[in-house]
Amino acid sequence: MGVLDKFRLDGRTALVTGGSRGLGRAMARALAEAGADLILVGRDEAALDGAAREMAMLGRWVGVIVADVSQPDVAAAVCDQALALNRPLDVLVNNVGGRRVDVATEDFPVEEWKRLFDLNLTSALVCAQRIGRFMLQRGRGSVINVTSVAGPVAIKGIGGRHYEAAKAALGGLTRALAADWAPRGVRVNAIAPGGFLTEPNQKWYAEKPELRATFEAHVPMGRLGEPAELGPAAVFLASDASSYVTGATLVVDGGYTAW
Repeated sequence: MGVLDKFRLDGRTALVTGGSRGLGRAMARALAEAGADLILVGRDEAALDGAAREMAMLGRWVGVIVADVSQPDVAAAVCDQALALNRPLDVLVNNVGGRRVDVATEDFPVEEWKRLFDLNLTSALVCAQRIGRFMLQRGRGSVINVTSVAGPVAIKGIGGRHYEAAKAALGGLTRALAADWAPRGVRVNAIAPGGFLTEPNQKWYAEKPELRATFEAHVPMGRLGEPAELGPAAVFLASDASSYVTGATLVVDGGYTAW
């Protein structure tokens, strides 16, 4: 097998939460281009259908599940629904998350904090439990948690520190699961994106152009990333190209955390 063949995902199926748009859609497309079939999960049925048509044009089988996995019971039901499709789930991408609230920590309502922790952390835990159990039975699989550069550092000029806290915890969960599951054939890694020009971020930066300027000024490459630039990282961690990689966090941030 040549080195490029190790990046191929032919015959495998990937479940991608938040796969209808933004970074999730970009990663799903990259996985499909590498040969994977897909199960896409998202809240917006129209966006999901659009993503499914796009991936199907690449010659892949694509299933969709309309649901909001930020709710733990819904996340569990989604995983059960995905498993009921009788596809061999080889890859899980826990991509759902978001800041959504820009409120100073001292003013943050605890119930809102819990809700956003469910979005950014508990959803990944529940999906890892449900799908990981299936992978462990088969003795193989790759789980990819999407964390953030906001895990190891606090993002300047923005509130809502629930995000930093949850993403840091997700990084810790990634390492712990990797250690527990490595002897049983399942790898668990994370991707930590920096600033990317997704639709939500474009809207956010349009409302707060000074925030974009502050962020870009801290990026050695001097720009924000394009969603498609994250896809190859997902392919690497999903494929046999990373067969000796587990418990790692692959930072894709244009150098943001380098200084």
